[in-house]
Amino acid sequence: MSAHDDQDRPQARHVHNDGGAAHGHDHNAPDSGPTLRVKALEALLIEKGIVEAQALDALVDTYEHRVGPRNGARVVARAWTDPAYKKRLLADATAAIAEAGVAPGLEGEHMVALENTPKVHNLVVCTLCSCYPWPVLGLPPVWYKSAAYRSRAVSDTRGVLREFGVELARGVEVRVWDSSAELRYLVIPMRPRGSEKLGVDELAAIVTRDAMIGTAIVKYPPASAGG
Repeated sequence: MSAHDDQDRPQARHVHNDGGAAHGHDHNAPDSGPTLRVKALEALLIEKGIVEAQALDALVDTYEHRVGPRNGARVVARAWTDPAYKKRLLADATAAIAEAGVAPGLEGEHMVALENTPKVHNLVVCTLCSCYPWPVLGLPPVWYKSAAYRSRAVSDTRGVLREFGVELARGVEVRVWDSSAELRYLVIPMRPRGSEKLGVDELAAIVTRDAMIGTAIVKYPPASAGG
C-alpha cells in the first residue's frame, strides 16, 4: 500500500494497484460476451411482454439494496456487539465472514475488514474497473462502477464524500482502499450513538450498503430506509 497527499489535507490513501492484468478485465473495451447476451435477452423478454421492465428493476433493487447487503450488515452488527469477533474479523476477515455464515463464493474469497473510528474514515473504490465483494454486499451500485467515482474517489476524496452527505472534520484521516480481483474490502462503520440497547438483528437492519463501502455514516434512528 502506498500513501499519497492531496491539496485538501494530508491523507493516507492506501491504493492497492496490481495493474490491469490482476483485475482480469479490458477496462476500455465495450461490453461483450455474457454482458451483451444478457442485455439482448432482457430487451427481447421486455419486447415480447414476457417480463416488465419495472419487475426487472425491482428484482435488481432487491438484490442490490436488501438481500445482498444484509450479509455484510449481519457481520458488522456482530462485530459491534462481540469484541472478540471484531478482533477476528480485523485479523482475518475471510475466515470471520465465513464464521458468520456467509459463504465466500466468487468475488469474496479474499476479504479485508477496515474499521472506521473517530480518527480514521475508510473509503473503498476499484480504480481500474469494479471489483466488489458480491457475496457480502450484493450487487455493486451503478455509481461504484462509474468512471467519475473511480477517479474522484482518489483525487477528490472529501469532495466525493460530501456529495454522498458525509462531512468529516478536518482532523479525521481519510484512507482510500483500491479493490482488485485478488482482494476485496468491507468497511466496519462506527456504531451510532443511541443504539446501545439494540440487538444484533436490530443493528443489522440499520447498517446500509453505502456505509460498508465508506460513502455513508450509519444513523440511528435511520434517516430513511434503503441502501
